[in-house]
Amino acid sequence: MIEDEEIDLLLDDVFEMYGYDFANYSRASLKRRIIRLFALDKFPSFAELRYRVRTEEDYLKRFIEEITVNVTEMFRDPSFYKVLRTHILPILGTKPFIRIWHAGCSTGEEVFSMAILLQEANLLRKSLLYATDLNPSVLEKVRKGIFPLNQMKQYSESYIASGGTKDFSTYYTANYGQAKLNEDLSEKIIISTHNLVSDSSFNEFDLILCRNVLIYFDKDLQERALKLFDESLGPLGYLALGSKETLKFSTIQSRYKQLDKEKIWKKTM
Repeated sequence: MIEDEEIDLLLDDVFEMYGYDFANYSRASLKRRIIRLFALDKFPSFAELRYRVRTEEDYLKRFIEEITVNVTEMFRDPSFYKVLRTHILPILGTKPFIRIWHAGCSTGEEVFSMAILLQEANLLRKSLLYATDLNPSVLEKVRKGIFPLNQMKQYSESYIASGGTKDFSTYYTANYGQAKLNEDLSEKIIISTHNLVSDSSFNEFDLILCRNVLIYFDKDLQERALKLFDESLGPLGYLALGSKETLKFSTIQSRYKQLDKEKIWKKTM
């Protein structure tokens, strides 16, 4: 059994040596993932796991990848994308230029979904999508824009449910069991590491999406991230969160109005 004190020591190591701060992440979720990694890689003792993390940079990458949550899909929650398509993008389209930030973007399926929405609204040409995550390994997947071909059937169904009317296969090239998304989508995506725990605002955005990331943070860290988004949103900008996330009880709540049933808030002041 791995003790809480051992996990504290490991997380202190990761922070002191590499600058990744997991102190305010949900402890139960972190502990579950560390125990899973410990079992997967068949460590004889917790000290051995700690030693590998401290001394091998390649293993650190694996550690970060395993304990950060990277579950995502294209057009996840189609009704959410339908609201973006019908209510949000027509308003953003009145701007001369559109900046969108996908914070905690994981492997990038949601970023590419947004690029497709923008292209269909004829807005991609005047948009930039910033895709950030603290995990450099998942960002490599965004850079390549390659996903398993066997997922495309489900993605196509979600795309149609979101109001899409084209043949979804026109957005990718299939090869050897993989689907490579079109270059004209990728060229509007700017990819960078960004840590919601320690990094500051880096631009002013019209729309920020951070879906299903805050549920893994404790209350203090959720508040810090929400303040960061507030600082990063332009006047009348939009903030989109995951289905179990909310602005209720946060210090920025009074400056936002929730739209519809979806988890999208408009900045009002």
